[in-house]
Amino acid sequence: MDYRLQYMSKTDQLSFENTEVAFRHSSNHDLKRAYWLFRVININFLVKIGPPITNFAVKIGLPIKGLIRATIFKHFCGGETIRECEKTIKSLEAGHVGTILDYSIEGEDSEAVFDDTRDEIIRTIKRAAKEKAIPITVFKVTGAGRSALLEKLDARKPLDASEEQEWQKLKDRVQAICEKAHSVDIPVMIDAEETWIQDTIDQLALDMMRKFNREKAIVYNTYQLYRHDKLQSLKNDHEVAVKEGFILGAKLVRGAYMEKERKRALEKGYPSPIQPDKASSDRDYDAALDYCTDHVDKIAFVAGTHNEDSCRILADLLDKKGIDHKNPHVYFSQLLGMSDNLSFNLADAKYNVAKYVPYGPIKAVLPYLFRRAQENTAIAGQMSRELSLIVKEVKRRKLVK
Repeated sequence: MDYRLQYMSKTDQLSFENTEVAFRHSSNHDLKRAYWLFRVININFLVKIGPPITNFAVKIGLPIKGLIRATIFKHFCGGETIRECEKTIKSLEAGHVGTILDYSIEGEDSEAVFDDTRDEIIRTIKRAAKEKAIPITVFKVTGAGRSALLEKLDARKPLDASEEQEWQKLKDRVQAICEKAHSVDIPVMIDAEETWIQDTIDQLALDMMRKFNREKAIVYNTYQLYRHDKLQSLKNDHEVAVKEGFILGAKLVRGAYMEKERKRALEKGYPSPIQPDKASSDRDYDAALDYCTDHVDKIAFVAGTHNEDSCRILADLLDKKGIDHKNPHVYFSQLLGMSDNLSFNLADAKYNVAKYVPYGPIKAVLPYLFRRAQENTAIAGQMSRELSLIVKEVKRRKLVK
Protein backbone atom coordinates (compact mmCIF):
# COMPACT_ATOMS: atom_id res chain seq x y z
CA MET A 1 0.00 0.00 0.00
CA ASP A 2 1.30 3.50 -0.83
CA TYR A 3 0.55 5.29 2.42
CA ARG A 4 2.12 8.48 1.12
CA LEU A 5 -0.42 8.96 -1.65
CA GLN A 6 -3.30 7.91 0.58
CA TYR A 7 -2.65 10.13 3.59
CA MET A 8 -0.32 13.00 2.85
CA SER A 9 -2.98 15.52 1.82
CA LYS A 10 -5.51 14.86 4.57
CA THR A 11 -4.23 16.75 7.61
CA ASP A 12 -4.58 20.20 6.11
CA GLN A 13 -4.37 22.05 9.43
CA LEU A 14 -0.93 20.61 10.22
CA SER A 15 1.79 22.76 8.67
CA PHE A 16 5.51 22.01 8.82
CA GLU A 17 6.31 25.30 7.08
CA ASN A 18 5.54 27.55 10.05
CA THR A 19 9.02 28.69 11.06
CA GLU A 20 7.68 31.15 13.63
CA VAL A 21 6.39 28.19 15.68
CA ALA A 22 9.40 26.01 14.80
CA PHE A 23 11.96 28.52 16.09
CA ARG A 24 9.93 30.27 18.78
CA HIS A 25 12.28 28.81 21.40
CA SER A 26 15.39 30.13 19.62
CA SER A 27 16.77 33.57 20.40
CA ASN A 28 18.16 35.71 17.58
CA HIS A 29 21.64 34.73 18.76
CA ASP A 30 20.74 31.01 18.65
CA LEU A 31 19.28 31.37 15.18
CA LYS A 32 22.33 33.21 13.83
CA ARG A 33 24.62 30.52 15.26
CA ALA A 34 22.48 27.81 13.64
CA TYR A 35 22.52 29.69 10.34
CA TRP A 36 26.31 29.83 10.18
CA LEU A 37 26.71 26.32 11.55
CA PHE A 38 24.49 24.77 8.88
CA ARG A 39 26.16 26.83 6.18
CA VAL A 40 29.46 25.23 7.18
CA ILE A 41 27.86 21.78 7.48
CA ASN A 42 26.58 22.08 3.93
CA ILE A 43 30.16 22.32 2.67
CA ASN A 44 30.75 18.61 2.13
CA PHE A 45 34.53 18.93 1.98
CA LEU A 46 34.72 20.41 5.49
CA VAL A 47 32.41 17.75 6.91
CA LYS A 48 34.58 14.99 5.41
CA ILE A 49 37.91 16.32 6.66
CA GLY A 50 36.57 17.70 9.93
CA PRO A 51 36.30 14.46 11.98
CA PRO A 52 39.89 13.20 11.49
CA ILE A 53 41.36 16.66 12.03
CA THR A 54 39.24 17.27 15.14
CA ASN A 55 39.97 13.85 16.62
CA PHE A 56 43.69 14.39 16.08
CA ALA A 57 43.59 17.87 17.63
CA VAL A 58 41.74 16.59 20.71
CA LYS A 59 44.10 13.62 21.02
CA ILE A 60 47.24 15.76 21.08
CA GLY A 61 45.66 18.33 23.38
CA LEU A 62 45.10 21.31 21.10
CA PRO A 63 42.71 23.83 22.72
CA ILE A 64 39.74 23.37 20.38
CA LYS A 65 37.16 22.11 22.90
CA GLY A 66 35.98 25.67 23.48
CA LEU A 67 35.26 26.08 19.78
CA ILE A 68 33.43 22.74 19.61
CA ARG A 69 31.41 23.58 22.74
CA ALA A 70 30.33 26.97 21.38
CA THR A 71 29.25 25.66 17.98
CA ILE A 72 28.28 22.10 17.05
CA PHE A 73 28.12 20.84 20.66
CA LYS A 74 25.89 23.70 21.80
CA HIS A 75 23.52 23.17 18.88
CA PHE A 76 23.13 19.37 19.04
CA CYS A 77 23.75 18.60 22.75
CA GLY A 78 22.21 19.67 26.04
CA GLY A 79 25.51 19.87 27.92
CA GLU A 80 28.10 17.66 29.54
CA THR A 81 25.94 16.75 32.55
CA ILE A 82 22.26 16.37 33.40
CA ARG A 83 22.47 19.65 35.31
CA GLU A 84 23.79 21.43 32.22
CA CYS A 85 20.78 20.10 30.26
CA GLU A 86 18.27 21.88 32.49
CA LYS A 87 18.09 25.00 30.32
CA THR A 88 17.34 22.87 27.24
CA ILE A 89 14.73 20.84 29.13
CA LYS A 90 12.92 24.04 30.15
CA SER A 91 13.18 25.53 26.66
CA LEU A 92 11.65 22.45 25.05
CA GLU A 93 8.97 22.25 27.72
CA ALA A 94 7.93 25.83 26.96
CA GLY A 95 7.10 24.63 23.44
CA HIS A 96 5.25 21.56 24.82
CA VAL A 97 8.06 19.26 23.65
CA GLY A 98 9.41 16.62 26.01
CA THR A 99 13.06 15.73 26.57
CA ILE A 100 14.69 12.31 26.18
CA LEU A 101 18.02 12.53 28.02
CA ASP A 102 20.55 10.53 26.01
CA TYR A 103 23.89 9.86 27.68
CA SER A 104 25.95 9.59 24.51
CA ILE A 105 29.11 7.80 25.59
CA GLU A 106 30.39 5.53 22.78
CA GLY A 107 33.22 3.08 22.20
CA GLU A 108 34.22 2.39 25.80
CA ASP A 109 35.57 -0.99 26.80
CA SER A 110 36.02 -1.24 30.58
CA GLU A 111 33.88 -2.82 33.28
CA ALA A 112 34.30 0.26 35.47
CA VAL A 113 33.03 2.53 32.68
CA PHE A 114 30.10 0.17 32.06
CA ASP A 115 29.15 0.40 35.74
CA ASP A 116 29.46 4.19 35.64
CA THR A 117 27.29 4.32 32.51
CA ARG A 118 24.63 2.14 34.15
CA ASP A 119 24.61 4.51 37.12
CA GLU A 120 24.33 7.55 34.87
CA ILE A 121 21.40 6.05 32.94
CA ILE A 122 19.68 5.37 36.26
CA ARG A 123 20.26 9.02 37.18
CA THR A 124 18.48 10.08 33.97
CA ILE A 125 15.54 7.87 34.97
CA LYS A 126 15.44 9.37 38.47
CA ARG A 127 15.56 12.86 36.94
CA ALA A 128 12.71 11.96 34.57
CA ALA A 129 10.58 10.80 37.50
CA LYS A 130 10.58 14.32 38.97
CA GLU A 131 8.45 15.96 36.26
CA LYS A 132 6.56 15.39 33.03
CA ALA A 133 9.11 17.34 30.97
CA ILE A 134 11.11 14.11 30.54
CA PRO A 135 8.51 11.52 29.49
CA ILE A 136 10.89 8.81 28.15
CA THR A 137 14.50 7.70 28.73
CA VAL A 138 16.97 5.73 26.61
CA PHE A 139 20.20 3.74 26.62
CA LYS A 140 22.42 1.59 24.42
CA VAL A 141 23.30 -1.97 25.43
CA THR A 142 26.88 -1.27 24.30
CA GLY A 143 26.97 1.28 27.09
CA ALA A 144 26.54 -1.63 29.51
CA GLY A 145 28.94 -4.15 27.98
CA ARG A 146 31.50 -4.90 25.30
CA SER A 147 30.44 -4.89 21.68
CA ALA A 148 32.84 -7.79 20.97
CA LEU A 149 31.08 -9.91 23.58
CA LEU A 150 27.70 -9.20 21.98
CA GLU A 151 29.15 -10.05 18.57
CA LYS A 152 30.35 -13.41 19.86
CA LEU A 153 26.90 -14.13 21.31
CA ASP A 154 25.21 -13.15 18.05
CA ALA A 155 27.51 -15.52 16.17
CA ARG A 156 26.51 -18.26 18.63
CA LYS A 157 30.11 -18.94 19.58
CA PRO A 158 30.73 -20.54 22.99
CA LEU A 159 31.84 -18.24 25.82
CA ASP A 160 34.65 -19.10 28.17
CA ALA A 161 34.20 -18.84 31.95
CA SER A 162 35.31 -15.20 32.20
CA GLU A 163 33.06 -14.22 29.28
CA GLU A 164 30.11 -15.97 30.94
CA GLN A 165 30.71 -13.80 34.00
CA GLU A 166 31.00 -10.73 31.80
CA TRP A 167 27.75 -11.60 30.03
CA GLN A 168 25.97 -12.00 33.37
CA LYS A 169 27.22 -8.59 34.48
CA LEU A 170 25.95 -7.03 31.25
CA LYS A 171 22.51 -8.59 31.75
CA ASP A 172 22.49 -7.45 35.38
CA ARG A 173 23.23 -3.87 34.33
CA VAL A 174 20.42 -3.88 31.76
CA GLN A 175 18.03 -5.35 34.31
CA ALA A 176 19.02 -2.76 36.93
CA ILE A 177 18.20 0.02 34.46
CA CYS A 178 14.84 -1.50 33.51
CA GLU A 179 13.97 -2.26 37.15
CA LYS A 180 14.53 1.37 38.12
CA ALA A 181 12.42 2.52 35.15
CA HIS A 182 9.64 0.18 36.23
CA SER A 183 9.82 1.23 39.89
CA VAL A 184 9.40 4.94 39.08
CA ASP A 185 7.00 4.38 36.14
CA ILE A 186 9.23 5.94 33.45
CA PRO A 187 9.53 4.28 30.00
CA VAL A 188 13.04 3.39 28.81
CA MET A 189 14.00 2.73 25.19
CA ILE A 190 16.79 0.34 24.17
CA ASP A 191 18.50 1.72 21.09
CA ALA A 192 19.22 -0.42 18.04
CA GLU A 193 22.80 -1.03 16.95
CA GLU A 194 24.65 -2.96 14.22
CA THR A 195 23.12 -6.16 12.80
CA TRP A 196 26.00 -8.32 14.02
CA ILE A 197 25.06 -7.61 17.66
CA GLN A 198 21.35 -6.84 17.25
CA ASP A 199 19.87 -10.34 17.73
CA THR A 200 21.27 -10.48 21.26
CA ILE A 201 19.98 -6.97 21.98
CA ASP A 202 16.55 -7.92 20.62
CA GLN A 203 16.40 -10.96 22.89
CA LEU A 204 17.46 -8.92 25.92
CA ALA A 205 14.80 -6.32 25.13
CA LEU A 206 12.04 -8.94 24.84
CA ASP A 207 13.16 -10.53 28.11
CA MET A 208 12.91 -7.13 29.83
CA MET A 209 9.44 -6.56 28.33
CA ARG A 210 8.30 -9.94 29.66
CA LYS A 211 9.29 -8.82 33.14
CA PHE A 212 8.28 -5.18 33.17
CA ASN A 213 5.58 -4.57 30.48
CA ARG A 214 2.76 -6.60 32.03
CA GLU A 215 0.58 -3.63 32.96
CA LYS A 216 2.01 -0.81 30.84
CA ALA A 217 4.83 -0.17 28.39
CA ILE A 218 8.04 0.47 30.30
CA VAL A 219 10.70 -1.12 28.05
CA TYR A 220 10.86 -0.32 24.32
CA ASN A 221 13.00 -2.02 21.69
CA THR A 222 14.08 -0.25 18.50
CA TYR A 223 13.21 -1.42 14.97
CA GLN A 224 15.39 -0.12 12.13
CA LEU A 225 13.11 -0.17 9.10
CA TYR A 226 15.97 0.38 6.65
CA ARG A 227 16.56 -3.31 7.29
CA HIS A 228 14.40 -5.45 5.01
CA ASP A 229 13.54 -7.91 7.82
CA LYS A 230 12.44 -5.51 10.56
CA LEU A 231 8.80 -4.97 9.64
CA GLN A 232 8.31 -8.72 10.01
CA SER A 233 10.30 -8.68 13.26
CA LEU A 234 7.92 -6.06 14.64
CA LYS A 235 4.92 -8.21 13.74
CA ASN A 236 6.54 -11.34 15.17
CA ASP A 237 7.33 -9.61 18.46
CA HIS A 238 3.78 -8.32 18.68
CA GLU A 239 2.50 -11.88 18.30
CA VAL A 240 4.82 -12.97 21.12
CA ALA A 241 3.59 -10.12 23.30
CA VAL A 242 -0.07 -11.01 22.72
CA LYS A 243 0.59 -14.70 23.36
CA GLU A 244 2.59 -14.11 26.54
CA GLY A 245 0.49 -11.25 27.90
CA PHE A 246 2.70 -8.15 27.82
CA ILE A 247 2.62 -4.83 25.97
CA LEU A 248 5.14 -4.38 23.15
CA GLY A 249 7.21 -1.20 23.33
CA ALA A 250 8.55 -0.19 19.92
CA LYS A 251 10.66 2.71 18.73
CA LEU A 252 10.46 2.97 14.95
CA VAL A 253 13.42 4.46 13.10
CA ARG A 254 14.82 4.16 9.63
CA GLY A 255 18.39 3.43 10.75
CA ALA A 256 21.84 4.83 11.40
CA TYR A 257 24.48 2.41 10.11
CA MET A 258 23.71 1.99 6.41
CA GLU A 259 27.18 2.52 4.92
CA LYS A 260 28.87 0.45 7.64
CA GLU A 261 26.34 -2.38 7.16
CA ARG A 262 26.68 -2.50 3.37
CA LYS A 263 30.46 -2.35 3.54
CA ARG A 264 30.70 -5.21 6.03
CA ALA A 265 28.26 -7.37 4.06
CA LEU A 266 30.34 -6.85 0.92
CA GLU A 267 33.62 -7.59 2.68
CA LYS A 268 32.34 -10.76 4.34
CA GLY A 269 30.29 -11.97 1.40
CA TYR A 270 26.80 -12.14 2.85
CA PRO A 271 23.60 -10.46 1.57
CA SER A 272 23.19 -6.88 2.73
CA PRO A 273 20.56 -6.53 5.47
CA ILE A 274 19.73 -3.04 4.18
CA GLN A 275 16.77 -2.27 1.94
CA PRO A 276 17.61 -1.97 -1.77
CA ASP A 277 16.52 1.68 -1.92
CA LYS A 278 15.03 4.53 0.09
CA ALA A 279 11.54 3.92 -1.29
CA SER A 280 11.59 0.43 0.26
CA SER A 281 12.62 1.87 3.63
CA ASP A 282 9.84 4.47 3.40
CA ARG A 283 7.30 1.79 2.48
CA ASP A 284 8.18 -0.42 5.45
CA TYR A 285 8.42 2.50 7.87
CA ASP A 286 4.98 3.76 6.95
CA ALA A 287 3.58 0.21 7.01
CA ALA A 288 4.97 -0.12 10.55
CA LEU A 289 3.11 3.06 11.54
CA ASP A 290 -0.09 1.59 10.11
CA TYR A 291 0.47 -1.72 11.93
CA CYS A 292 1.19 -0.07 15.27
CA THR A 293 -1.85 2.19 15.08
CA ASP A 294 -3.97 -0.87 14.21
CA HIS A 295 -2.81 -2.44 17.50
CA VAL A 296 -2.34 0.66 19.63
CA ASP A 297 -3.92 -1.02 22.67
CA LYS A 298 -1.10 -3.59 22.78
CA ILE A 299 1.74 -1.67 21.11
CA ALA A 300 3.18 1.53 22.55
CA PHE A 301 5.42 3.18 19.99
CA VAL A 302 7.69 6.14 19.39
CA ALA A 303 7.96 7.31 15.79
CA GLY A 304 11.56 8.49 15.62
CA THR A 305 11.71 10.25 12.28
CA HIS A 306 12.82 13.44 10.56
CA ASN A 307 10.73 12.55 7.50
CA GLU A 308 7.91 15.04 7.03
CA ASP A 309 5.81 12.63 4.97
CA SER A 310 5.93 9.94 7.66
CA CYS A 311 4.98 12.47 10.35
CA ARG A 312 2.00 13.57 8.30
CA ILE A 313 1.02 9.96 7.59
CA LEU A 314 1.05 9.11 11.30
CA ALA A 315 -0.98 12.21 12.14
CA ASP A 316 -3.53 11.18 9.53
CA LEU A 317 -3.61 7.57 10.74
CA LEU A 318 -4.46 8.75 14.25
CA ASP A 319 -7.38 10.80 12.93
CA LYS A 320 -8.57 8.08 10.57
CA LYS A 321 -8.58 5.45 13.32
CA GLY A 322 -10.03 7.70 16.01
CA ILE A 323 -6.90 7.63 18.19
CA ASP A 324 -6.53 10.58 20.55
CA HIS A 325 -3.55 12.81 19.73
CA LYS A 326 -2.48 12.51 23.36
CA ASN A 327 -2.74 8.72 23.53
CA PRO A 328 0.21 7.73 25.78
CA HIS A 329 1.06 4.85 23.41
CA VAL A 330 1.97 7.24 20.56
CA TYR A 331 4.93 9.65 20.45
CA PHE A 332 6.69 11.54 17.71
CA SER A 333 10.42 12.08 18.26
CA GLN A 334 13.29 13.99 16.67
CA LEU A 335 16.86 14.91 17.63
CA LEU A 336 17.81 18.15 19.34
CA GLY A 337 19.00 20.70 16.82
CA MET A 338 17.20 19.07 13.89
CA SER A 339 13.69 19.22 12.40
CA ASP A 340 12.32 21.83 14.79
CA ASN A 341 9.67 22.48 12.14
CA LEU A 342 8.35 18.97 12.84
CA SER A 343 8.74 18.84 16.61
CA PHE A 344 7.28 22.21 17.52
CA ASN A 345 4.51 22.28 14.92
CA LEU A 346 3.40 18.78 15.98
CA ALA A 347 3.45 19.83 19.61
CA ASP A 348 1.55 23.00 18.73
CA ALA A 349 -1.11 20.74 17.14
CA LYS A 350 -1.36 18.83 20.47
CA TYR A 351 0.52 15.63 19.57
CA ASN A 352 2.93 13.91 21.99
CA VAL A 353 6.45 14.94 20.99
CA ALA A 354 9.85 14.43 22.62
CA LYS A 355 13.34 15.42 21.51
CA TYR A 356 16.47 13.34 22.03
CA VAL A 357 18.84 15.53 24.06
CA PRO A 358 22.34 14.00 23.96
CA TYR A 359 24.78 14.91 26.69
CA GLY A 360 28.17 13.82 27.98
CA PRO A 361 31.83 14.86 27.91
CA ILE A 362 32.66 16.66 24.67
CA LYS A 363 35.37 14.20 23.67
CA ALA A 364 33.05 11.24 24.26
CA VAL A 365 30.15 12.60 22.18
CA LEU A 366 32.25 13.64 19.16
CA PRO A 367 31.20 10.51 17.14
CA TYR A 368 27.56 11.48 17.68
CA LEU A 369 28.22 15.08 16.61
CA PHE A 370 30.02 14.03 13.42
CA ARG A 371 27.09 11.79 12.44
CA ARG A 372 24.72 14.73 12.81
CA ALA A 373 26.89 16.86 10.52
CA GLN A 374 27.11 14.08 7.95
CA GLU A 375 23.34 13.51 7.98
CA ASN A 376 22.82 17.12 6.96
CA THR A 377 24.93 16.76 3.83
CA ALA A 378 22.97 13.78 2.53
CA ILE A 379 21.12 15.77 -0.15
CA ALA A 380 23.74 16.57 -2.75
CA GLY A 381 23.57 19.69 -4.89
CA GLN A 382 21.11 21.69 -2.79
CA MET A 383 20.78 23.34 0.57
CA SER A 384 19.59 20.96 3.23
CA ARG A 385 16.06 21.21 4.52
CA GLU A 386 17.44 22.39 7.86
CA LEU A 387 19.31 25.32 6.38
CA SER A 388 16.43 26.34 4.14
CA LEU A 389 14.09 26.59 7.13
CA ILE A 390 16.63 28.53 9.16
CA VAL A 391 17.12 30.94 6.25
CA LYS A 392 13.35 31.39 6.03
CA GLU A 393 13.13 32.30 9.73
CA VAL A 394 16.22 34.52 9.58
CA LYS A 395 14.55 36.46 6.77
CA ARG A 396 11.21 36.56 8.61
CA ARG A 397 12.97 38.12 11.61
CA LYS A 398 14.96 40.40 9.27
CA LEU A 399 18.26 39.35 10.84
CA VAL A 400 20.10 39.56 7.53
CA LYS A 401 19.76 42.14 4.80
